Amino acid sequence: MKLILTVIQDKDSNKLLNALVEHNFRATKLASTGGFLKSGNTTFMIGTEDIRVEKCLQIIKENCQSRDQLVAPVSPMGGNADSYVPYPVEVEVGGATVFVVPVEQFKQF
Repeated sequence: MKLILTVIQDKDSNKLLNALVEHNFRATKLASTGGFLKSGNTTFMIGTEDIRVEKCLQIIKENCQSRDQLVAPVSPMGGNADSYVPYPVEVEVGGATVFVVPVEQFKQF
């Protein structure tokens, strides 16, 4: 058995949840916050049998697309002001960060 932890953008969470349910995956959805953009993320905890891991990863990949987003940079606090860019910058966000870890034991009460 494996535990799949995936961190995605909030925008993709409902789409992914619906796809997981459609393919009979059970998931726990947690609200989380990203460090880079300090924006809302969603973390899914998905427990599945070893033989279904690849199918789950395929569903995650199909439903969590990266996209470009304009971000207002944070002003430098005590840093070098010479490298500060005072206008919005386009960065790539989205997609999914996925961890697949072995589960030694699973109990449901």
